[in-house]
Amino acid sequence: MPLPTTSALRPSGVCRTRGARNQHQQGGARAPQPATPYTVGSSTNGSGWGDIGCGAAVAALLRGLALVLVTLLLVGAPPAFASLENDHYDGNIFALYAGNGSLVPPRSSLAGALEAQRVTVVVYYLDDSSVSKRFAPVVSELQRLWGNSIELIPLVTDPLGRGDAKQAAKLPVGDPARYWKGLIPQVVVFDREGQVVFDASGQVEVDAINAAVSKATGLPLPALSGSGSTRSFNELNSEVVGAGR
Repeated sequence: MPLPTTSALRPSGVCRTRGARNQHQQGGARAPQPATPYTVGSSTNGSGWGDIGCGAAVAALLRGLALVLVTLLLVGAPPAFASLENDHYDGNIFALYAGNGSLVPPRSSLAGALEAQRVTVVVYYLDDSSVSKRFAPVVSELQRLWGNSIELIPLVTDPLGRGDAKQAAKLPVGDPARYWKGLIPQVVVFDREGQVVFDASGQVEVDAINAAVSKATGLPLPALSGSGSTRSFNELNSEVVGAGR
């Protein structure tokens, strides 16, 4: 429903006083008489200004305000479109769908992590992808389980090109585009020597990633690892749970 224009709210007449009108009729020949304001709804006594001027103006103004109020009530606030089931951009998918906004931006680049000989997990994703949204809890769970033992690097694929294998082979070792195969989500695990020890795409099971990380770090599997699954706990958020939970 369109909002009323300002012209719809502007009074059609001006509320005048009896004294001011008398002075106007007499051309200013006599001294102005004390102005006596009309009361809305009072008799006009033939002057034509009372109910017809002020009353109509006030009524028009009230009708306009009522129309604005009804419009606002009918339109209301715009609906929230954030959803796991569409490819719309909603914002930080890790904050929205995993309750963890600390994952992006990553604290290290791939080149820096490999140079520091850190076990590194790179997750390729898109913010406007339903499959990436559903995978967000797995990425958050990796951070919870391994903490500072690894470098966890979620990367959006928009700046990486088209994932062409021939072109990627020519890129430097520390360039993330070298390892992206054009699919999302994609998880790549590097050991301390910078060698790829795990590379999988799609809704990769967190247990498979944990096994690769455990092998690369030499650390035992986390206590709750094994038969992990994703559980939704509200319309937007999910969490990864172990078999015993």
